Amino acid sequence: MTTDNNDINGNNCPASKLLKMLSGKWKPQIFKLALNGPLRFNSLVRQLEGSNKQAVAVALKELEEEGLLERNVIQLKPLHVEYILSERGTLMISVFQQLEGL
Repeated sequence: MTTDNNDINGNNCPASKLLKMLSGKWKPQIFKLALNGPLRFNSLVRQLEGSNKQAVAVALKELEEEGLLERNVIQLKPLHVEYILSERGTLMISVFQQLEGL
């Protein structure tokens, strides 16, 4: 019986991929809040008790780089930025919910 090394290392496992993407301060909490709809930065900082602006900004940037969140600049007055789940992030919802249930 042979086993694919990618399977042993978890490279083909959606849960393993998501855990790697969400590892880090505030990232799982931000992803969970994004399930409810668009997030605005200051509102997010207030919701994440004990967080600070710099840590939240870093986590948002990393989630955006991982392709889980999209950053949208809203041109209406007052100008603001919203973060929403990307297509990839939406595909990971069921995996996240299964992990959350463990």
